[in-house]
Amino acid sequence: MQLPNSLTEPEKACAELSARRETQVEWFLARGTQRPLTLKNHEMEFRLDRGQLYFACWGGNGAQLWRVKGFEINGASIILQAERRAGAEKQILTLTPHATLREGKIELATARLDLCARLAHLAQAHSDGATIEQLNLSTGATPAEPGPYARIVLRQRRLRIYATGPVAPLEPGRVDAFLAASLLWFNAKQRDRAQFWLIVPEAGAEIVGERLALLREGWRTSITLLACDAEWQTLTPQQFPTLRELLAQDVKPVKLPSAAHETDWADAVAASYPHAVDVARGRHGATLRWRGLPFARVRRVLREERVWFGVDGKRRQILNEMTQSEWDKLIAELHAHRRHDAPDRRHQLYRARSEAWLETLLRQDISKLDPGLVIAPLHAQFRAAPGTARPVDLLALRQDGRLAVIELKTTEDREHALQGADYWLRVEQQRRRGHLAAARLFGDQAIADEPALVYLAAPLLSFHRDFTTLATMLHPAIEAFRFDLNEDWRAGVRVARRMRVNG
Repeated sequence: MQLPNSLTEPEKACAELSARRETQVEWFLARGTQRPLTLKNHEMEFRLDRGQLYFACWGGNGAQLWRVKGFEINGASIILQAERRAGAEKQILTLTPHATLREGKIELATARLDLCARLAHLAQAHSDGATIEQLNLSTGATPAEPGPYARIVLRQRRLRIYATGPVAPLEPGRVDAFLAASLLWFNAKQRDRAQFWLIVPEAGAEIVGERLALLREGWRTSITLLACDAEWQTLTPQQFPTLRELLAQDVKPVKLPSAAHETDWADAVAASYPHAVDVARGRHGATLRWRGLPFARVRRVLREERVWFGVDGKRRQILNEMTQSEWDKLIAELHAHRRHDAPDRRHQLYRARSEAWLETLLRQDISKLDPGLVIAPLHAQFRAAPGTARPVDLLALRQDGRLAVIELKTTEDREHALQGADYWLRVEQQRRRGHLAAARLFGDQAIADEPALVYLAAPLLSFHRDFTTLATMLHPAIEAFRFDLNEDWRAGVRVARRMRVNG
């Protein structure tokens, strides 16, 4: 989606958007199919940084910083075309005044129900004499929010057809959420005489088909995949691959990071706080992280090193004599609040980037998760498919030579198992083509000619209630294991229970 207002005059755009923000005390931020946020106007801002326009918001739900690529003023609402994480995550953000939220929800529900009805009639036309028995929307992020997926039931004599499809934009990063919601709905409707249809936009049919290939044969063969054209006029049956066919596909070799930038300053800071700070090095500089939370960046500018500091949602400053006191204050706050025994566990510095904190603890000693894992090398945020937005949390090697794809969560995430299966596929494609061995990913240690394992780890009470249902739907060739961690993992990771989830 390309919004009409480009940013050729970022100063003018920043002034216009900032003035618009001030017209309302409270705003509602919608982010695709993610959970919406309610923000006060002082909890968000538009600002310029080196000629680029940014949108920042913060509050009890955490902090976010987005680079604005385009915008549109639609009535009282602000629509932003935004990206973050160096362009890896792209999103359309919609800011609606809270005062008009009720009207907006009614309009949104009406529009989605209209699309739901259009999908129902397309499905009816595609079937043989079926009648529409039921049509409505899935549940939304909140009880008052209209859901993003159609729920359609067709009756064909004694047969029922359960059809579902998105009535909101299906972005690549939300395919797992759509598939998880669809599978759970299908699972609740299982009966002898039933068919299950997934209706998706033509542009998303291929990626949805790949996800379906990761399911057990019973589920994979019971689902019909239909592609809807852009004009919502026709449905076309789609053939999707088997898991064996996907694993046989040729893929681009994985690329290891370029030579890392060395910086004495970053090393000195890390040495001062050896149990808290680590350095993530890149070709153009380094990032310092306090137990997983980035707080400073070193970049070489015109042959000189410059340091920017600040945590998510707060303005970054250049470190110099004028800002030294702010730097000292930030270090003191991190030391006080970003620790396992912090007195205020509601503080933003304690709660932020919890998965990165857990990842940091496991990078220090991955054998805490599984004593059979080799401690080093260990690859964090590993991109198994070049160009993809989502990296594998951790890729490790067991002492028997088998790879372990590790996906971490610290809060409930319904797509946990599906994400792990997708990462497994990308890693297995690389392993079977010999790309991982050729890249000497683990040095002289040999990678066994056996499929990788999937480790799905989270604190015991942080597994989603639907985790087991979805995990058991995975193809048995994907050996997936659940690791229940202790709830006080910040004080030290322990595994309370380990079990196979899809055997």
